[in-house]
Amino acid sequence: MVRRPVTIQSEMDMEARPIAHLVQEASQYASQVYIELDNKKINAKSIMGMMSLEWERGTNLTVIAEGTDEKSAVDGVEAFFASH
Repeated sequence: MVRRPVTIQSEMDMEARPIAHLVQEASQYASQVYIELDNKKINAKSIMGMMSLEWERGTNLTVIAEGTDEKSAVDGVEAFFASH
């Protein structure tokens, strides 16, 4: 299992489109991928789960992945938060 704290660097609004892109990013990996925020651990491959979270630039969260490509999954989701 890989756990990495991440601070959202880009401007993120909570519209469906950026969330859908995040879910697409997480879904590329075989590993289970989660976002942990405010004592909630949400499956990053679930659009409904991701829409239940509230964040903005500067929000601190944890990206968690477990599986065969867990490091790549965490790297990819972290890069998403830095660039979108």
